[in-house]
Amino acid sequence: MDVAGIIFWVVIILLGFYAVTIYNHLVRIKHNVSKAWSNIDVLLKQRHDEIPKLVETCKQYMKFEKETLEKVMQARNQVSAARQSQDMGSLGAAEGMLRMGLGNLFAVAEAYPELKANETFQHLQGRISALESAIADRREFYNESVNINNIRIEQFPDIIIARLLNFTARDLLIFEEHEIKDVDVKQLFNE
Repeated sequence: MDVAGIIFWVVIILLGFYAVTIYNHLVRIKHNVSKAWSNIDVLLKQRHDEIPKLVETCKQYMKFEKETLEKVMQARNQVSAARQSQDMGSLGAAEGMLRMGLGNLFAVAEAYPELKANETFQHLQGRISALESAIADRREFYNESVNINNIRIEQFPDIIIARLLNFTARDLLIFEEHEIKDVDVKQLFNE
């Protein structure tokens, strides 16, 4: 074998190792996105399970606030459907509705001193608020993982491997501006 043949095979082997390295990085990034989604999914499920308990506790005190409670449950069901289908656009919109509904519920609860003093209500309110914070943190991690994935599969030379092996872009979990703003509690009491 001559020198040109040896150089040719060395280059082919190095390119093969490079392609495998790119592939392994893309796989790791893809699984990081899946892991980040799983973390959000667990928290959404936990919150999904807590909301009926909160609504049931509130029903005992809030006889005239049926519409507020129904809105929370409808939003909960929309979040659940979007979560199960992993539709990030619908999930973002449903999350905004649920967040607003919970904000309204907690604001209306201010008018019911017995409810505010109820230990179960306080526990559930604290639990749901903690889950909301955790979801926000996990959403940030998820979006960062998706961003890394989407950039890598569009960069050269990764794009070659990504297209050959069907690595796809993922959607960010984005909430609309009006869905993430704080609820105006004073306005709720004036309605």
